[in-house]
Amino acid sequence: MSDRLIGVFFEDINFGADGGLNAELVKNGSFELPPYRLGWKAIGQAELSAGRDAPASSGNPTFLRIKGPADGEAGVSNEGFRGMGLKEGEKYAFSMLARTTAGRSVPVTVRLVSEGGETLAEAEATVKGSAWKPVTADLVPAKTDAKAHLDVLIQSEGPLDIDLVSLYPHDTWQGRPHGLRKDLVQKLADLKPAFFRFPGGCIVEGSELRYRYQWKSTIGPRTERRPLVNRWNTEFQHRLTPDYYQSFDVGFYEYFQLAEDLGAEPLPILNCGMACQFNSSELVPMDELDPYIQDALDLIEFANGPVDSQWGAIRAAMGHPEPFGMKLLGVGNEQWGPDYFERYERFAQVLQQAHPEIELISTSGPFPSGKHFDYAWPILKQIGVPIVDEHCYAMPDWFLREASRYDNYDRSGPQVFMGEYAAQSVAICSPNNRNNLRCAVAEAAFLTGIERNSDVVVMSAYAPLMAHVDAWQWTPDLIWFDNLSSYATPNYYVQQLFSLHRGDVVLPLEIDDPRGSRQPGGRIGIGTFDTAADFRDVTVTRGDRLLLKATDLPAAEALTIEGGEWTTDDGTLHQQTARGDSQALFGDTDWGDCTIRLKVRKQDQQGGIRIFFRHSPGGSHMEWIIGGGGNKDHTLMAHMATHVETPQVVAQVANSLSAGEWHDVRVELKGPQIRCYLDGELVHDTQVPAPATEHLYASASLVEDSGEAIVKVVNPTDAPANVELVLAGMDQGKKQCRVITLSGAPEATNSIETPQAISPKESEVEAAGNKIEYEFPANSLTVFRVHSK
Repeated sequence: MSDRLIGVFFEDINFGADGGLNAELVKNGSFELPPYRLGWKAIGQAELSAGRDAPASSGNPTFLRIKGPADGEAGVSNEGFRGMGLKEGEKYAFSMLARTTAGRSVPVTVRLVSEGGETLAEAEATVKGSAWKPVTADLVPAKTDAKAHLDVLIQSEGPLDIDLVSLYPHDTWQGRPHGLRKDLVQKLADLKPAFFRFPGGCIVEGSELRYRYQWKSTIGPRTERRPLVNRWNTEFQHRLTPDYYQSFDVGFYEYFQLAEDLGAEPLPILNCGMACQFNSSELVPMDELDPYIQDALDLIEFANGPVDSQWGAIRAAMGHPEPFGMKLLGVGNEQWGPDYFERYERFAQVLQQAHPEIELISTSGPFPSGKHFDYAWPILKQIGVPIVDEHCYAMPDWFLREASRYDNYDRSGPQVFMGEYAAQSVAICSPNNRNNLRCAVAEAAFLTGIERNSDVVVMSAYAPLMAHVDAWQWTPDLIWFDNLSSYATPNYYVQQLFSLHRGDVVLPLEIDDPRGSRQPGGRIGIGTFDTAADFRDVTVTRGDRLLLKATDLPAAEALTIEGGEWTTDDGTLHQQTARGDSQALFGDTDWGDCTIRLKVRKQDQQGGIRIFFRHSPGGSHMEWIIGGGGNKDHTLMAHMATHVETPQVVAQVANSLSAGEWHDVRVELKGPQIRCYLDGELVHDTQVPAPATEHLYASASLVEDSGEAIVKVVNPTDAPANVELVLAGMDQGKKQCRVITLSGAPEATNSIETPQAISPKESEVEAAGNKIEYEFPANSLTVFRVHSK
């Protein structure tokens, strides 16, 4: 089994660096962000201006000038990153550079203030003369506050010039000054990741090349690191964060250092001369690519070179004379097409000749299938790429179906790095996605397939890694935090269980399940687009069995609703919104073969009716649109929970649906066959084979030194499963097995308030001979550890 199988991928998204991993509490303490006052506001009658005459550092040319009234207090306040999290009794180090004018003396008060305006701690100093001098103080808050702020005040006209303002806790990871947030790094350490990929992600590419990540500008003295706009600040209109920048307080040196702290191999990703192809698609001309390749050569020297080399000397001067031992390097993030491979090959020719000890990682594009993926793989094989990075964000059903994805991959290479993946509970990029147990269990099922095929898939990482509860752009995420605390998600615990419980050798495993594969099924639903409508007489039957009778139709408040305004009146459901899409789901998640009957009446001639069936909670469903395309056709569509949101059109006929009249609708489902009737007339008669999912997923491995067998079993269904485990080769006699279980309600999540609502529970069970009788809970991942001898 690959010893690199489970790692972590860090990208500065969701305030993951500044406001997150970076323990610094002051936003824009260098005043180099545009605008220079970002994060700061005036107090009292203070006059604020940007100064650039005789700065403290040429690499940090902007400072803040404060002038006050002759009488009274004035100054500036820094808001932090959605506030500053301060803990009672803990020590916080304040520092800044300050000056006034020759011969003048300015009293200064530094104050920590609660969200409600209460002073939590303060210190006083006097700034004298026109030379820049440090002002430092240790501040100890009298109370805990998650939304505090920092005030710098003067009691005179001033002027007072300030720069490089900082406030950070003494209690950082490893106790390092200007270090990393301890609780967040501890959560990474508790995963015991095999590798640490950084700094991205699309951060590497930049929306334009001028916004790309350039590692050389992120090392050396922090005073010389120039900030850059974060490419995620306005990427999603539903989560705009225009104040999101990269200070590079956490740069490449700190990333290498963190990887070393974690015992993880560093995996840096470098720009290959291409901006993000979802944005500008800007390219570096091939005859201008050499500086980008030189950056890669210099990075290898920075990480691994001797102290007497140019870049090795810089590493040593930063406090790490020993090499970081980098062995992996990614060329580009998720680029695609001929432009990428032309550039990758130029990189590879130079790097493989100069540094054959470095394994290069290429990319197959942003999706796990489709035209870009299909174009990439033959080329990747032809040019002999060592490791290929695959990415996938999709609904849970995709991960269940794809657990066997790598069973038939070519064993001769290239090997695979599943570098970014996460199950989406609602839809890709939806702000309503949640880190629920259903998604985590689906990812666990997928990971059993990765374990079984770890000769092919040698690395994998969930993404994104971290998110601030008040400042995120993308969800779901592995670890969530606010300004004071953090919590691990069910998805985190899946990663942790696969990381901590990994053997050395994959054991053959067979699942003998008389139930066969799970048949497609799910809830039913009704909906509209661009019309109000009424629905009544809804029945669902399976043979002679009545699954739902008209009088059992749920009230509006019991429906699972997305869009529209729904009410119930005397057995009739009304959707009253005339524009936009709506849907309302009801019924059982296991309704498979059945017949659905109902009556519908729409109000607007141009709008249409939507009928849903086989609506799986994992994201797959069928949708029949009656009167679509401006009331010109009837269309049957399959939503197969893939990595793209575009459904497959299964059948379509030209026709319309009259408004103001009741129409009879009937849908008959039997295996893959779907028949749709409107007013007694057959409209569609087609076969839609549903990809199989299983009742159970499993993998097994052996720890060679101890002879301990590790078996992981995933039950993604809503019912417990009684299973007999037979461990061939295990000696007879009774022995205790260690059992670790992650289970609960499928929609359950963790939170700041209930951080361990879903978390692993440990127990023991006795094995009789080589057999274990066990009931696997519904919606669960279970790990068995048992000594085979």
